Amino acid sequence: MAAPLDDMFSRCVDPGKTSNCVEVRFIDNVKGKGLFAKKPFKKGDTIFIEQPLVCAQFLWNALYKYRACDYCLRSLETAEENARRLCGLSGLSLPHPELCKVRPELHQACPHCQVMYCSSECKRAAWEQYHQVLCLGPSREDPDHPINKLQDAWRNAHYPPETSSIMLMARMVAVVKQAQDKGRWQRLFSHFCSRAANEQEEIAHKLLGEKFQGQLALLRNLLTTALYDDYLSQWFTPEGFRSLFALVGTNGQGIGTSSLSQWVHACDALELPHQQREQLDAFIDQLYKDIDKETGDFLNCEGSGLYLLQSSCNHSCVPNAEASFPDNNFLLHLSTLNDIRPGEEICISYLDCCQRDRSHHSRHKILRENYLFVCSCQKCMSQMDDADVTSEDEDEGEGETEGDDMEDEMTDV
Repeated sequence: MAAPLDDMFSRCVDPGKTSNCVEVRFIDNVKGKGLFAKKPFKKGDTIFIEQPLVCAQFLWNALYKYRACDYCLRSLETAEENARRLCGLSGLSLPHPELCKVRPELHQACPHCQVMYCSSECKRAAWEQYHQVLCLGPSREDPDHPINKLQDAWRNAHYPPETSSIMLMARMVAVVKQAQDKGRWQRLFSHFCSRAANEQEEIAHKLLGEKFQGQLALLRNLLTTALYDDYLSQWFTPEGFRSLFALVGTNGQGIGTSSLSQWVHACDALELPHQQREQLDAFIDQLYKDIDKETGDFLNCEGSGLYLLQSSCNHSCVPNAEASFPDNNFLLHLSTLNDIRPGEEICISYLDCCQRDRSHHSRHKILRENYLFVCSCQKCMSQMDDADVTSEDEDEGEGETEGDDMEDEMTDV
């Protein structure tokens, strides 16, 4: 049973306003549904702000000491702490420290397992939604605890750059187990697009590699041991687990948070005398060079989440909207890239800027391999008769799409 349309707007910050601005329509059996404007939007407008049904930090990201709130993924490091760790300079001091919005004095730990939250509100929300089921208590460091074994198996199967997490599935199970209205949560999760059996296997292959069949069986057994529930028994069958795995792999939206990035944006907005502006810009440029030398591309706390309304956005190689996370937490802002007319479909791109500039053949190859569909956007239709050739540079670049390029685009803050 699909989620009622009212539910589609239920996780938006302002559901009433959003439902007056956009609508979800069925397009056809190939594209499914899409998101359409009900009013005109100007370039740069925020279309809506949405909270995920569930989200989770990537496991390797957490292991590498990217500290994030367990509920909203807000970076727990101050901008200065973040900069020091990323560039390897323990004595670094940032100018204008007052622009950092992280407040360590508000951070709170779960009293049972010591998982960290950015605020008492997030701690309470996590406890009410899923953490009663997932709290490990004193067993947090016990490698034999079923949930720790599940996380370890996932890290051994899915290496950085990460694009999904078994803990997103674990939180889906925990949310339903804890919920008083279990049926409503199941209906909400049923909204996300499903895949045919052969496509589910392709997604598992993409995330887990050549030995995906054995890895799937191991992960299903570990999830069953850790979290089995009679009400959700279908999710723990081989077919149900594979379907759930494909749902997360297909619909998971990358989330990236960074206290340093938020500080840089605040610095950019400062009105300063010319000389001070030049000095600050030079400091930030050098900082990013030092970070690139020390850490490379992995700058953010990263994870993924399931967003009801945003998941209705289809792909276009010429997108008119984009998702970002400017609040340094899990709140997704969908903003326009150009003016949008009433009745026009609102599309995002699954490709980054460089990939969108590649040939028709290259773009289709990336989308087929990573998202299992053939794009029919205006740009692709206009280039249908182009020769199916790919330059050597593009061939070299395509090997990166499974990782760095795609994840950077997904988690841009």
